Formats: sequence, C-alpha cells, structure tokens
Amino acid sequence: MAARQTSSALQPPALSDAYPMANPGYGKRVAPDQLPRAASDFTLLPTRERYVAGFIDHLPEGASMSVKQLAKQLPLYGQQAISSALTALSVAGHLRRVRCPVGAGDETRWVFRTFWSRTARDNEWWTTFLAAETATTQATAEAPSLTPNTPAPAPAPAPAPAPTAVPQQRTPPPRPEAPLAPSTAETGPSPAYLALARLGRADHRLALSADDCAALEPRATEWLARGVSVDYLTSALTAGLPAAIDSPVGFLRHRLTTKTPPQLPTEKTGSGTTAPAARSLLVECTECGTPGPPEALPDGLCRPCRETHSNGAVDPSPAPTQAPDIKARMANLRNLLRSV
Repeated sequence: MAARQTSSALQPPALSDAYPMANPGYGKRVAPDQLPRAASDFTLLPTRERYVAGFIDHLPEGASMSVKQLAKQLPLYGQQAISSALTALSVAGHLRRVRCPVGAGDETRWVFRTFWSRTARDNEWWTTFLAAETATTQATAEAPSLTPNTPAPAPAPAPAPAPTAVPQQRTPPPRPEAPLAPSTAETGPSPAYLALARLGRADHRLALSADDCAALEPRATEWLARGVSVDYLTSALTAGLPAAIDSPVGFLRHRLTTKTPPQLPTEKTGSGTTAPAARSLLVECTECGTPGPPEALPDGLCRPCRETHSNGAVDPSPAPTQAPDIKARMANLRNLLRSV
C-alpha cells in the first residue's frame, strides 16, 4: 500500500510504460546503500526540485536522464527549469553526472551516466564512491590483459617402463661427419655492404669497388646499429655531393665518421603486451557539462558554476512589488503635456 503524502507539494506524474530507456551503458544508475522510500523523502527541497526528484527516484535503472526527455514527461516545467532543478539536486547531494570510458584499444568510447541517490550524500561520500567506481572500471579493463591465452598444461607423461637387459652388440665405429656447408644467409652480404654497393648505381661519383665496400662496411654497420634505416644511411651519404669526387672511398669514409647519428633508444617490451592506459571516471558539471575529477567538482559543479550558484540565481521576471506604477507614470505624462 502506498504511503500517504501529507505535504502539499506537487505530486510527480505516474511513470509511463513508454518512457524511453537510454542506450546500453548510459542513463540512470542507482547509488548503493540508500534508505527505503518514505513519505519524508525530499521534504527539505523546494517545490520544483521535490517534484523532479520524486519523478527521477521512480525511474528504472538505465532510464534516459536527458533534460529533453525529462521535460517531455514533466509538463509543468520546461527544459530550462528542469536543468536548474537538476543543478539544485546535485548541490543537495542527490545526483552526479559522470562520463567513463568503456571498451579497449581503438574501440574505447565515452559513455555518460547519472548516478542517483534518494538519500542525500555529501561531497566526501560521492568522491569515495566514484573512486571505487573508477577502480572497478580499471579492473574490468585490465582483466583480459592479465589472463593471456596460455595453453592448458599437458598431462604428465606416463612413467617409462624399465629397460630390459639386451646383450651388448658389436657396432662399427662411427664415421666422421662432414662439416655442413655454410648457408647462403650467413655468407651473403650484410645490409650495410649492400647499401654501400648500391651507392654507385644511385650516383656514379660514389662508385665503390668490392674492397672499398668491405673496408667501409664496419662504419656503415655502426650506423645501422644506432637505429637508422638503410634509406636514412643512403640519403645521408648522397645528400649535397660536390661536383667532382676524386676519391669516393675517402669521401664516404669522412662522411661515415663525421656524420655518425646519435644512438636511438630501443623500445623494450617485457611481456609483449602493452599495459592499458589509465581509465579514469570523470564527473561532469551538472550545469555546463565541464568534465573533471570528482574532487575538483564539489557539489557536482565546476568552479564558475559553483560561484554563480552560491551568489544566487537572479529571477529575470520582476516581483510584483517591483513592478512599475503605470498609473503614476500616465498621470505624470498628462501633467507634462498640460504644461506645454
């Protein structure tokens, strides 16, 4: 049986069966450890905020929390009023809008959620809760990388049977094995040698003999060991050539010695898998949507919006006591016209 509402505040409309749900991963999220529903819920809030809070509290998990959808279901207020009410509910400690990354690698995307708490919470509680949500998100993202696809251990082999005694047989002495011929990969020219040999084809002024290539090969190999490519080596040796080169081997030896590139650090990968990047949950300012860490947005508001809210919102419509006295102004105009 529903509890009787003793307050004169407006009652939120009943939920429609067709209320739109957000996309999977988005929408409303219910915060834990809430008190059960009671007639005294939201009694300290103004009428508009209580009206909106009562409606949101009955929305199911995953319901759309956009201002546009809420304004469609709450006909008494427009989108601007709903947005202001959400800001007030954030300051009162009932909700936080957040964005969090889901997926892995290039498939990572940001999803937007609204955590709702019927019980008002302070900033310390929200910061601790959102930090726990961040840890849960990171643990979920790191779980696949921490469990590599390793094959199941093979069953232990059965113990071999005991060898049976066999009479010793007379075998001929082993023949000396002929040395294996070296493979063509080991005896072939190195990349540094080939790069030097091709210089003459790129420019006839750098034509080298076989002995010249062999003499310059150690210096060119040192270049490649420093992390540069063969194309880089070729470009460095052929750039800015003089009109005539009397000794190609002397010219290249001088360039290989004076233009030695710096040592490039090698990338070390321990296990072959890169550690996942930090996946932090960010709080969005309820007023303007600026993201930031939970501790940087107390009350769910960024600094400019928090200062504006603390100064008090100015009602654009004047109060009845501030309305101009039309009759007095008309009488004043008549007196001015008579005196002309």
